Amino acid sequence: MDSSGDGADVAPGALGRVRESFTDFLAAYRERLDHLFEVRVDAGRMNLQRGLPPFVVQRFRDVDPLSVYVPEAYGGRGGSIAHSMTVLEETSYHSLALSLVVGINGGLFLQPVAKYGSEEAKRRVLPAYVQGRRMGGLMITEPDYGSEALRMETSWTQDESGTYHVEGTKHWAGLTGWADYWLLTARGRTSSGELRRDVDFFIADSTCPRQHVEVEEVYPNVGLKMIPYGLNRVNVDLPASSRLEPETTGVKMMLDILHRSRLQIPGMGMGYLRRLYDEALDHCRERFVGGRSLVDYDQVKGRLARLQSFVTGTAAMCLSTSEVAGVERNLFSESLRANAFKTVVTDWMQEAAQSFLQLAGAQGYREDHLAGRSIVDSRPYQIFEGSNDILYQQVTESVVKAMRRLKQANLGAYLRTEPLTARAAETLGDALSFDVDWAMPQRKLVELGRAISRLVTMEMTIELGERGYSAELVHNMLDETRAEIRGLLETYRRGGLTALVEEPSTADWLHRVRPATS
Repeated sequence: MDSSGDGADVAPGALGRVRESFTDFLAAYRERLDHLFEVRVDAGRMNLQRGLPPFVVQRFRDVDPLSVYVPEAYGGRGGSIAHSMTVLEETSYHSLALSLVVGINGGLFLQPVAKYGSEEAKRRVLPAYVQGRRMGGLMITEPDYGSEALRMETSWTQDESGTYHVEGTKHWAGLTGWADYWLLTARGRTSSGELRRDVDFFIADSTCPRQHVEVEEVYPNVGLKMIPYGLNRVNVDLPASSRLEPETTGVKMMLDILHRSRLQIPGMGMGYLRRLYDEALDHCRERFVGGRSLVDYDQVKGRLARLQSFVTGTAAMCLSTSEVAGVERNLFSESLRANAFKTVVTDWMQEAAQSFLQLAGAQGYREDHLAGRSIVDSRPYQIFEGSNDILYQQVTESVVKAMRRLKQANLGAYLRTEPLTARAAETLGDALSFDVDWAMPQRKLVELGRAISRLVTMEMTIELGERGYSAELVHNMLDETRAEIRGLLETYRRGGLTALVEEPSTADWLHRVRPATS
């Protein structure tokens, strides 16, 4: 396939389908989204409903956007990461929830199957996905084990015929009750009943007997109402070909899958942040207070400039992901880049929503207003696929581990040699020149992780500028982020740790009020 987007894509093999160029496909997809969300339906009202109207799903799939995740040999457009990131961006500009539907299908089902599925499974699943408009998702999280994925209790056994029996409970899987296919994670159970340490993935086809995952409860999620979540009972029998084939271990396969998915979250963030900036700018130009347009006020200019810096930094992450996250690469060791991208862009998404709501004023505090919906729709991004607090801690731990291996205690000296931070670290000067505490408390790990992650995004933005991106926008982003990092470092170095006083809450202030004096 011509990755530049010029020329026609030809799907080889039995499907033999000639596709339009990616440029033409993207134009058609953008037109379809404009029609669905700007003409056909009231997007604000639709965000209040549970699920997607059937005609939206149908018309959305008419353009076949999920084909960008499927290899050409199975009827898709080739699986280009740059193309999938572009589809995520275009989708999230109109609907953050719908872009998550695309991301779940692509990053958490199609890409893992295309990379690790048996040939029999790929021939069975991928063409059906394109031709039959199927949907799929991933089940990892369990009620008792959220962030502790490696302690999952869903188990598998295999009988003499080669059939796998998978049994357990999963919840908070996006597309609960909708997906035709599920990637189920489980741990093997030994003959003595013990669970193995490694993790395995299996493809379940809900349209086949004995492979249906039962929905026990649908959750009333606060945000992302278009997407169903719930509690699922897994008790299925699967053919031998349904098991994904890791190149080494199942844990490394899971890290490869999760890191690739985290690296693609900036695709969703890109369209979303562009939309919030565009809407905020239009509102501030049209709204007059005290005889002046809002955009003329300095505080408003500051908010808009920060929103603009988020767009620039996210564009830099999208560029990086497009070049490093192809399915042909193993990403299990890319924790620093993946965790930094996921945490920073999702923090920016929530901050952008809060800022837009502040600018929109009272009218933004409505469920059917983009600002109000964005507050609750972007918030889960800071939690799913790894809570940001945990990922920030892991960022620091990975850096400290590398520093100890090199016997380098000075943070600045190390970061100026790390490819993901080198040039950005130089711009911070002496702010990074201090020795880290090898035994720092968790709160310090998280705080330092925030700073390091933003340094990674600065490095990506410097690269973006060298590729010809607007020098002024790059300069503004670097200035904004550098100031934020300095504040985080000051808190890390000087801030005390408040101790928890383990007493019940009390409201005994009233009897301490002094009586009025004449």
